Order: sequence, then C-alpha cells, then structure tokens
Amino acid sequence: MCVIIAAKNAADTIAAAISSALADTYVTEVIVVDDGSTDGTSEAAGAADDASGRLRIIRFDVNRGPSHARNHAISCSSAALISILDADDFFIPGRFSHLLSNGDWDMAADNIVFVDQRWVSHFSTLAIDKFSPETWFLDLPTFVDRNISRRNKQRGELGFLKPVIRREFLDRHSLRYNEKLRLGEDYDLYTRALALGARFQIINNCGYGAVVRADSLSGRHRTDDLKQLADADRALLDSGMLSGSGLEAVREHERHIRSKFHHRQFLDVKSQKGLVAAAAYGLRNPSAVFPIARGILTDKIDGAIKNRSTAPQVKPELRYLFPATSKRALS
Repeated sequence: MCVIIAAKNAADTIAAAISSALADTYVTEVIVVDDGSTDGTSEAAGAADDASGRLRIIRFDVNRGPSHARNHAISCSSAALISILDADDFFIPGRFSHLLSNGDWDMAADNIVFVDQRWVSHFSTLAIDKFSPETWFLDLPTFVDRNISRRNKQRGELGFLKPVIRREFLDRHSLRYNEKLRLGEDYDLYTRALALGARFQIINNCGYGAVVRADSLSGRHRTDDLKQLADADRALLDSGMLSGSGLEAVREHERHIRSKFHHRQFLDVKSQKGLVAAAAYGLRNPSAVFPIARGILTDKIDGAIKNRSTAPQVKPELRYLFPATSKRALS
C-alpha cells in the first residue's frame, strides 16, 4: 500500500503524519509531495524517516495544488492500493488491519475522529470510543447529499473521508483528481467514482484522526475555487452518467455551491469596486440575487451570534464523522 501526503507549509505537522503511516506494517511506501512550501516542510519530512526505505520525498518549487500533487504521487507508485493522508492529520494504530479485513470493495473508508488543534498534543487514542464492527456500502445520492453544508449544523461532510482506493479501479476508468480543483477535490473524485459504479465500503471502526484548524486551507478558499467546484458538478451533470436520485443530488449540490460562489463574488466586487458595482453584478445575474441576499442575511445573523458569545474555552468532547454505530448516523 502507498500512502500519499500532499503538503504545503506543514513543517509543524508533517512528521507526525509520516510517523503514523510508517508505523503500520501494511504500508509499503509513503510518498510526500512538498507542494511549493516555504517553511522547511521537506526537511521536517526527512527527519521523520525511519530508515526502512519506505519514505520518498518529492519537492515542487512552485505550488501546483493538492490534486496535481496527488496525481503525480500516484504516477510515481505502482502499489495496488492508494491511501491519502492530509499533512496535518494522522492514522490511528491498527487502521489498515480493519479496513483490509474484507476485500469486496473498490474504495474502503472508516470513521474519523475530529481533534481540535488546541488539544491535539493531549490527544490519546485510548480515548476513542469503541464502535461495532458492522459495514455498509455508501451510495451516490447519500454521499452527495451529505456534502451539502447546512446552517446551524456541525460540519460532517462525507468528503472528509479518506478511503483506501484500488489502483485497478482508478486505472480501469482513467480516474484521477481534477487538477482544476483546490477545493472539494476529494468530493469530486469520490462522486465520479460512485457514478462509475464504485463499491464504496464504510466501516464503523475509527481509524483516521483529522485535526480541526481555524486557519485550514478549506476555510480560506478563493472565490474562483467555488466556481471551479460548481463547474465540476455541472460537467458531471452534462456527462450523461447520472440518473434518478443521483442526478438530483448532484444538481442540488451544484446549486448549493453556485449560490456560495455568487455570494462571494458579490462581496469581492463590493470590496474592490463599491456597492453600486456589486449591485450591478446582481442585476446582470438575476439567478444570483436570492443567494446573495440570503448570504448577506446569514452573515449578519452569524456575526451577531458570534459577538454575543462569551463562553469560555473548554476542552471539547471528541467528535466523530459517524457518531452512531449504524447507517442511522447518515440521516
């Protein structure tokens, strides 16, 4: 199995990520792609080498984005199984013995524990809840619907999943990450895989630790990143690959992301050219008027709530992507 880590300015976290991968005996190769870092990420990665000969570090002088970095790493490996690990996350010991116990799948993922960055140094895997061993298969409509964020609900998009993927399935369908995307690249790959008939197995066992950071890249995406993600949905809708509830789910996701794009674009125009120009943008795009108005109202409400909040910082309870032990967790 090859573990792929695309990293940009991750000098503070990359060693822990690498060590968690090298600690698993199922891992035969770890490829780190330093994607144009300026903080010594490559040096920190090298310091995590366990001398087993399994670690390879590739450095890009110019940042090319996570999709390009991962595709390049896939092309550099011949491993039958591919596993993605984010540079500030970690595998929980024994992860792959659970994931690989049943081989009847094209993609296999497990539960995720979310750990606040303020408390990660105090985190112990002994604190992770025990889950029943049952498995199920994720379908396209459920997956896509669970990637539509909803106000006043804690984030739990299934795009967070980090499955093991069979190279044979990727190669058979010429499937790779969309290099236009710097946001939602995982969501897009998994959606296209499911549209192509991938058997996406989920197990309840918690094997992946995701560190929640206030300054994460996904929280600082550009306006154009939203447009590219909506356009990727549109391309899939126009491909003729979808039908029924899967078609409707992707259509709804495209509307959701497109609405976010229009709201952000309105704010960008307002900031750069003033309110009159922003209003003109809305008038030129009638379908954007409602998303813009809704976005502005939501921002004001959320801002008022944040300003009133005076709750002290307390160590949070561990949160899981699947808080229950069955498919009911998806509802």
